[in-house]
Amino acid sequence: MVFKRRDKRSWWKAAVDFVYPKGGWGRAFRYVKHRLHRLPDPPHKISRGIWAGVFTTFTPFYGLHFLIAALIAVLMQGNIIAALLATFFGNPLTYIPIAVVALKTGHWLLGTEFEVADQRLDEKFADAWSDLWHNFMAIFTDDVADWHGLSVFFDEVFYPYMIGGILPGIVVSSICYYLAVPVIRFYQNRRKGRIKEKLAKLRKKKTDET
Repeated sequence: MVFKRRDKRSWWKAAVDFVYPKGGWGRAFRYVKHRLHRLPDPPHKISRGIWAGVFTTFTPFYGLHFLIAALIAVLMQGNIIAALLATFFGNPLTYIPIAVVALKTGHWLLGTEFEVADQRLDEKFADAWSDLWHNFMAIFTDDVADWHGLSVFFDEVFYPYMIGGILPGIVVSSICYYLAVPVIRFYQNRRKGRIKEKLAKLRKKKTDET
């Protein structure tokens, strides 16, 4: 297949590359920037896709960011590829500050307390996954389903995160949008100019030869 990897990565290598990609995050960001600049759509449409992708990273729907970004891009008539690429705004370097800001904002809006040191987020995530697995296995056994861990996780983490991520998500994605429009327009105009120069040189060379 054309796009199949020649060297199949093991699961642990894929996990390491996700946390720290080959060549570093700087190289990964430059690659995303390069791909965004080369998209054929108008700057405002590409920037709408960027808005959708960046906003999605402020939602707690991990594992579904690509799908959500694509749906938002469709609704906004933005570039879907730009939306998918922009989800890389959320990465192991930014997810923790994004989560803290979203949770603080969410608890503030809901009138509840939030202190990072007192949240025991790792325990709540573990309890939620434990409940999911236990309740799934309870379907096939005589065990009774227990939703306590999931209930605590939803009330104290997921729901405040979902509500609190909206405002900072809109602010940050809007900043990215307004920064992206002139940058992409400049790059596209410069690229068009280079293409015209090359075509002019080719025509001149062809004329000189004849």
